[in-house]
Amino acid sequence: MLRFALLSLALLGGGLAWAELPPVPVPAENPITEPKRVLGKMLFWDEQLSSDNTVACGTCHRPAAGGADPRAGVNPGADAGTIDDVRGSPGMRSLDVNGRPTRHPVFGDARQVTGRLAPSIFGALWADALFWDGRASGPFRDPESGAILIAAGGALESQVLETLANGAEMAKPGYRWTELTEKLGRVRPLALAVDLPHDVASALENVSGYPQLFAAAFGDLDITPARVAFAIATYERTLLADDTPWDRYIAGDTTALTRGELYGWQAMQDFHCVKCHVPPLFTNNEFFNIGLRRSEFDRGREAVTGDPEDAGEMRVPSLRNVGLRPRFMHTGEFAVLGAAVAFYRTGPALPDRDDIPGAGIYSFNMSSLSEADIRTFLAAALTDPRVRDEQYPFDRPVLRTERHSTDATQPEPPTDLEAAPGAHGITLHWRPARDDTGVADYIVERDEHVVAFVTENELVDPETTTARSTTYRIIARDSAGNESIPASIVVNLD
Repeated sequence: MLRFALLSLALLGGGLAWAELPPVPVPAENPITEPKRVLGKMLFWDEQLSSDNTVACGTCHRPAAGGADPRAGVNPGADAGTIDDVRGSPGMRSLDVNGRPTRHPVFGDARQVTGRLAPSIFGALWADALFWDGRASGPFRDPESGAILIAAGGALESQVLETLANGAEMAKPGYRWTELTEKLGRVRPLALAVDLPHDVASALENVSGYPQLFAAAFGDLDITPARVAFAIATYERTLLADDTPWDRYIAGDTTALTRGELYGWQAMQDFHCVKCHVPPLFTNNEFFNIGLRRSEFDRGREAVTGDPEDAGEMRVPSLRNVGLRPRFMHTGEFAVLGAAVAFYRTGPALPDRDDIPGAGIYSFNMSSLSEADIRTFLAAALTDPRVRDEQYPFDRPVLRTERHSTDATQPEPPTDLEAAPGAHGITLHWRPARDDTGVADYIVERDEHVVAFVTENELVDPETTTARSTTYRIIARDSAGNESIPASIVVNLD
């Protein structure tokens, strides 16, 4: 009888107090245009933005995974196998300042793993500060000049550049922005990806490279890190996941939620879940310590603000599309949604834990039935089917690192390597290497320094040297990261 009464309450008034999703805020300094959106989509999914061609923004933010990372590695903290271990997002292998792989003291020859699992991008569109600790803020500065390009509302732009320069995620040590801009001026857009979305493929039909795409988006051929951030942020602002069963229910469709989901929606309100996960965003974009982890292992927001009151606090994630995510919390420690929900009923009362806004301490007289109702609601009622099925605007290419990931066969080395000095530098050319799953790219080294990762079988190296000779090595690499024996050539410069 009580559950029937709760269902009746939800049907009669459960949706009346909540509004539909507000428009996505767009800073005046970076208005949305179609050429800029399409460019941003390409850049977001292009692994060539990373120093070693293995990580794209979309690597850690897949729509079908709820905008989060479908992968998870172990970051062991100071010592492996102890309480400070967490699940994080795999990034690049460790590189040295010359761009060559080097053994990491913690991760060895494997990919580095971040100290927190990548959050979903779907809660980022309305936030004033991004990342779990909010270190990417609204004022956006040009990373080269220091000039303020967006006075307020530029957190998306700020987080783009923070990620591109992160040594564990996408950049080698000593990374310079000119490395990114020169690379984008040279490479073929999305050369490592396949199955390009229709809008992307159409935009590339009569385009030879990124300079033309930047000209269409910004008016001239200049490629700058700020423009990269502007384009990617523009694309992200168009990823509005507003077609969930809950959205249809709030709009007046009383059949949009199942009976179990209605019970769960009412339980979400009864047990104060909506105090932090405030509809319609299902986040308040504020920072709280929920007692998940001792703050001595992760200072959270305090590391940004310097305020001890912020110790261990993390940004409240949006619950939109949460049912698609393979792991939960910034530690990634819960692999099923039910465990994440149960934490709020059974989690330990750590001394740094904050109260629920307007509701006091965490003290729930929640039955297992109510817990199951909440789990039912979260599993599907906040899922946009376009996100789940990766349909426009959430469609995407297939990344290089998704293909043949278990392959262990070494590619054959490139052959017939030639080098010819000229007015514009040294032109290198070689016969394409062969591999059972196909060669993805080539690593070009000059005197033990990586000068480029290229997808074609030629390169013009513009660098000059006072040496009498220089040695080039070309290494073929397949989608799984297997490398060939190097092909070498010595160029005499006398």
